[in-house]
Amino acid sequence: MSRWRPDAEGRLSRAAIALFEEQGYDQTTVAQIAEAAGLTKRTFFRYFSDKREVLFSGAHELQQRWVAGIETAPADAGPMVAVFAGLDGVAELFTDRYAFARIRARVVAANPELQERELIKLQSLAGAVQAALVDRGVPANAAILVAHASVTVFHVAFARWVDQDDPTALRRLMDESLRDLRSAIAL
Repeated sequence: MSRWRPDAEGRLSRAAIALFEEQGYDQTTVAQIAEAAGLTKRTFFRYFSDKREVLFSGAHELQQRWVAGIETAPADAGPMVAVFAGLDGVAELFTDRYAFARIRARVVAANPELQERELIKLQSLAGAVQAALVDRGVPANAAILVAHASVTVFHVAFARWVDQDDPTALRRLMDESLRDLRSAIAL
């Protein structure tokens, strides 16, 4: 009988987040993560370049979903409408990752190195949103402003989402954060 068990990447992610929460990020080693998942260190490195990537590996999928939503927004949609059309897929992506996201948020908040990495990933996300807007014909300066504003709205809503108890609330919280931003900048 085979000893192989499916979903190595998922097992590694679950083991890592459990260990990060239990003993702290800095105290957790790759060897411990692999052992807790019933795998080898070598297998860990097939999926993740380092233990930080367990926490940030979803950034590419987030970016892809958001950009795809922008690309499929109606041609006559304004920049902010196009950007927010992309957030339906983003909210859907996170609904099943709520428990992981809550622990991840605590781990990142407790570690300055991870906070820095989070900011880098958000900057990269804003760059992808900006490029998608420019591809739609949005002038460069407007694309920069809308991209950064929308990523900020997402980031604030995400922080609110992991701090409450409804796994399905992310999209609603993004809409609320956008309304708050609009109200705050009304001239």
